[in-house]
Amino acid sequence: MMKLLEQVWLRRVLALTLLVGLWEVAARTGAINPFYFPAPSKIAEVMVQLVFEGTIWTHLEATISAAVLGLVFGLLVGIVLGFMAALLPLIAQLLEPVMILLNAIPRVILAPLFVIWLGIDLSSKVALALILVAVLVFFAVYNGIKEVDKRLIERVKTLGGGRGVLLREVYIPSVTSWVMGNLKVAVGFAFTGACVGEFVASTRGLGYLLQFAQSTYNAALSMALVILIMGFVLGLFWLSELLERRLMRWRYR
Repeated sequence: MMKLLEQVWLRRVLALTLLVGLWEVAARTGAINPFYFPAPSKIAEVMVQLVFEGTIWTHLEATISAAVLGLVFGLLVGIVLGFMAALLPLIAQLLEPVMILLNAIPRVILAPLFVIWLGIDLSSKVALALILVAVLVFFAVYNGIKEVDKRLIERVKTLGGGRGVLLREVYIPSVTSWVMGNLKVAVGFAFTGACVGEFVASTRGLGYLLQFAQSTYNAALSMALVILIMGFVLGLFWLSELLERRLMRWRYR
């Protein structure tokens, strides 16, 4: 099994190396316009310059802070509201239409409103990331509880289990599976909210730098920033996968 995984990753690395090499040759020979598609070596040079000159760190701190805070609070809000809606019919009647409406629209269009309401500082970026994550997690929790086998609930009640036992032994294990299955998507949504909020209005952050790169038609800087964002999101994906394996050890035995 390990040898098979190593072969798969080796093939992927070779394919990526070949693609980057072809891109480099095409940019240097003029087969593609280097103004629009700068060579990988130029992008790497910009990334090294950002890192070693220290330009990137204050912007990186702003984006990661907004994304992580939005992710954490979004998870908490989504989980609490999901449990309330699933277990209390009156709350469900109030919350479900609102969540369906928020889910039906592209929530990033709320970014200008959050800037108007909360200003251009960190809070508006956190709010956008929070709303993106909370809606996703709400439906994961809500559906996770609704999908619990009714016969299992009836058997627990028959054996004398109250709401506390149902919550601890039935609902939480079911919800954990649904939430962990959506955690990677939530991570991506959190960074989307942070970067879009910074793109709309901000004085620092990766989204702010992307907006600056776009306004100056700097394709190399834009691609360097996109690669940096992808790298940090993939790092959070890896951490979320470790958390999933720890919380759901029974699935990987």
